[in-house]
Amino acid sequence: MTDKTMTPEDVVARLRSGMTLGIGGWGSRRKPMALVRALLRSPVTDLTVVSYGGPDVGLLAAAGRVRRLVAPFATLDSIPLEPHFRAARETGAFALTEIDEAMFMWGLHAAANRLPFLPVRAGLGSDVMRVNPQLRTVTSPYEDGETFVAVPALRMDAALVHLNRADRLGNAQYLGPDPYFDDLFCEAADSAYVSCERLVEPGGFADAVPQTLLVQRHSVTGVVEAPNGAHFTSCVPDYGRDEPFQKLYATTPWEDFAVRFLSGPDEKSYQSAVQAWHEEVR
Repeated sequence: MTDKTMTPEDVVARLRSGMTLGIGGWGSRRKPMALVRALLRSPVTDLTVVSYGGPDVGLLAAAGRVRRLVAPFATLDSIPLEPHFRAARETGAFALTEIDEAMFMWGLHAAANRLPFLPVRAGLGSDVMRVNPQLRTVTSPYEDGETFVAVPALRMDAALVHLNRADRLGNAQYLGPDPYFDDLFCEAADSAYVSCERLVEPGGFADAVPQTLLVQRHSVTGVVEAPNGAHFTSCVPDYGRDEPFQKLYATTPWEDFAVRFLSGPDEKSYQSAVQAWHEEVR
């Protein structure tokens, strides 16, 4: 069995401008931020981003890397609307496909199962259909004759997710309260990269509750050990959201934030800059 360990730079080297990129997690929870920051250090741009949006979307939008966003929302959770997403969207910096949360989930399911679409009731009778005129409806071929929205598959070239634990083979485990559909992101993409808080030896999940073993190696291309790699989002139970730093991110002009925290050569420089800031304000 193959050792799939990589560095963030190895992962980004496999990405290309113009790709459709899925990013797991939810809002400001368990986002693969170390991989997103590595992406910002690269020249990759013109992305179609598929995400339950959080600061991943805000960072990439503010940096001008997004051509289109497919998302049901973009939030920092404790701050309802992602401010850098909002600023970029208000200037028309990228196109937006906004769909219902359930439609988004079934789009992932369709892609994971290699189906062109799945029929759902979500979206009927709402403005989702008005703002997405490309959406189509289908009629049940059975006696009920019911009409459904035909949600297209959210197929991706690559996906990035972050989990609590992983092994070198590509199996990964979440330890928090919610899987956030990370398994679907991996299965719906042509290639998938998992960052984790800590690598464990193969077989190191022996005592795990089975349902926590979310991501299986068959759907994973590479694994990155990235302690604190979801910062500043939460990755419970390893750590909660860094609320003071998130507030700083949300209230600081993008250029100033990027110069202080994102201009270094690697993830270590980011983590050091964050630690220095916390010591200043302590």
